[in-house]
Amino acid sequence: MLLNTTVHLSVNFDRPEDFLIFIFHILFATSAVLVAGSVVIGISSSRSLRGQNRFIFMLNTSISDTLTGFSVYYLGLFDVQEGYPSRNGTFYILPSFLGVNVLTFLFAQLDRYLAVCHPFFYNRYITRPAVISVCGFCWIYTYLILTVQNLVPISKAAQINAFGVMTLQVIVLIKVVMTVKLYIIARGQLVREAPSADWDSKTESLRIIVFVVICFLALWGPSFVNIIVRQLTGKGLRFRNEATNLFATMARMNALFTPALYIWGSPALRGAVWRAVWRRVCPWRRGRL
Repeated sequence: MLLNTTVHLSVNFDRPEDFLIFIFHILFATSAVLVAGSVVIGISSSRSLRGQNRFIFMLNTSISDTLTGFSVYYLGLFDVQEGYPSRNGTFYILPSFLGVNVLTFLFAQLDRYLAVCHPFFYNRYITRPAVISVCGFCWIYTYLILTVQNLVPISKAAQINAFGVMTLQVIVLIKVVMTVKLYIIARGQLVREAPSADWDSKTESLRIIVFVVICFLALWGPSFVNIIVRQLTGKGLRFRNEATNLFATMARMNALFTPALYIWGSPALRGAVWRAVWRRVCPWRRGRL
């Protein structure tokens, strides 16, 4: 007996908005891959950036963002519904890239807090291998939980998923508190310090992480709230598939906005990205910059 392995497109193209949704996902996926991918190449090709802990965290999230961009070519263009039950789903493998970033941002915030408030402890214990290990932990933890979730019966998987949502609530609360704390530090403690190269680096890194986390929570928040409402009340908003899921699309847009904020906030990264990627792609602009 032959199995029907055909996966239909995400929209039927019988309404004008269907064309807009389809084109949007193509443009968004391509933009995310290009921007996040250029950050990955820029940091990887620069020894000075690779030697700084904050850029290791940026590299980790940008790898995840690049993969998220590629995932949109499937989640956004085809009829896919993740969940219980799923339709043409990926067992949450593709959406879980977002989970890697949630953990990475949390550790990046802690890293900046220790660097500014406890510099002696930071310089002694928060080494580059330690940061790389933490980034690896973000991937291992996320996909280890996902593996267990996919191996157990659906009833248990749903319970694990509910526990994961509860854990995310705690992480989000911590992230909000850390964001406020870092903002207060940026406005208070650093203002009292004498300007220096280290002062500029701390100010830049704090500004970037605060803006990135605020943007991340703003785009991801509606999806998070909708998931909680659906689990607690059984109501909430439901969508035909991932492509028409406005909240999920907003959350995935972090894959574009996060690396863009990195480039905007860091002149060193901007220069590395230009030298490693875009100068070679746009050689006619060499003489203008």
